[in-house]
Amino acid sequence: MKTNINQRGAPAREVCAFVPGPLLQVPQTAAGALDGLTFAVKDLIDVAGTTTGGGNPDWLRTHQPAQRSAPVVERLLSAGASVRGKTITDELAFSLEGVNEHYGTPLNPACPDRIPGGSSSGSASAVAAGLVDFALGTDTGGSVRVPASFCGIYGMRPTHNALSLDGVLPFAPSYDTVGWFARDPEILAKVGDVLLPKASPAPIEKLIIVSDAFAIADEPVAAALREVCRALGVTQEITVFDGAETDWFDCYRILQGTENWRELGPWISATKPRFGEAIAPRFAGTEEITAEDVARWQPVRDAIRAKLRTQLSVGTAWLIPTAPCIALRKDAPGAGAQIGPFYGRALTLTSIAGHAGLPQINLPVATVDGCPAGLSIVAGAGQDRALLDAARRLSARLADRTAK
Repeated sequence: MKTNINQRGAPAREVCAFVPGPLLQVPQTAAGALDGLTFAVKDLIDVAGTTTGGGNPDWLRTHQPAQRSAPVVERLLSAGASVRGKTITDELAFSLEGVNEHYGTPLNPACPDRIPGGSSSGSASAVAAGLVDFALGTDTGGSVRVPASFCGIYGMRPTHNALSLDGVLPFAPSYDTVGWFARDPEILAKVGDVLLPKASPAPIEKLIIVSDAFAIADEPVAAALREVCRALGVTQEITVFDGAETDWFDCYRILQGTENWRELGPWISATKPRFGEAIAPRFAGTEEITAEDVARWQPVRDAIRAKLRTQLSVGTAWLIPTAPCIALRKDAPGAGAQIGPFYGRALTLTSIAGHAGLPQINLPVATVDGCPAGLSIVAGAGQDRALLDAARRLSARLADRTAK
């Protein structure tokens, strides 16, 4: 691998963000709004002439190089940006941790003794380490949002179906999105301007705290993020879970699981790939989901989606913790026992945008025990550009407050 040096002085090989082998480099195909910027691509997204590996050697072995790049990559190249690397992902995206048994764990530059978050771990790591200006990831149950929070960078999950998923390895298509990371809100917005459908949405002028989402987070994280809300002058609060947080989690677990097995089960059954110790039982569990399970939970999701899309009116956005905690320690005593509760809480938080197909941005605005803690803005469906504008405004307000 070519050794790049990031802005903090760490060699790229120490960051472990990129897939093994020569660093993929693809020049821009035209001049445009992203001239001079470099980006990395999660190894679930096709780049012409390379094989998308999906974080698993058997997937890489059994697939051919892509004939063309995914449309999201093509649009960025034609806007003046150039590719600098394919990034490590958790195996076939089935994790929020960022740990890959085959290729390693990308560095969390903000707190190196902790995990980066997954499954877009390599992309988050590359951006946080300054190896690229921005990076593409995918987000189904939080795979852009959680690593953005853990690594202290901006992360965008767009409205479901706002961006093409052609050329993207599927996980659970009714939840899947292509998202992106950046270290500052200006670049985040520039990327969005290239990728998102043209629109002139009303500005977001009203922010509301989702109090039962804050109740899910660790107390120090919730307290730090509430202080940010106070600094922004946000006082109005609502609840969204109505005491049914477990139902929201179970609904996501069942519906994404059945879609996941439908998409990947035939290949798994035929190939019998070697998965990491933590990943294998997750795929095995999706095979066991029944039609009765789906019939029970699909109406629940439909009701959640209808409710949230009605509640989130144009010009309004919600504030929630992006993740329930700061990044978990790597190889700490008892770390394994933390994983189950972490998933239950994290996927409940991320299911707000997930179930309803809403756009969400992580703002890196707080620190707890020396580690980043992200605050998210969630807007109504199709309000992606207004959300990006709001992220810029809020970040500027907080920066001005810090400078005084």
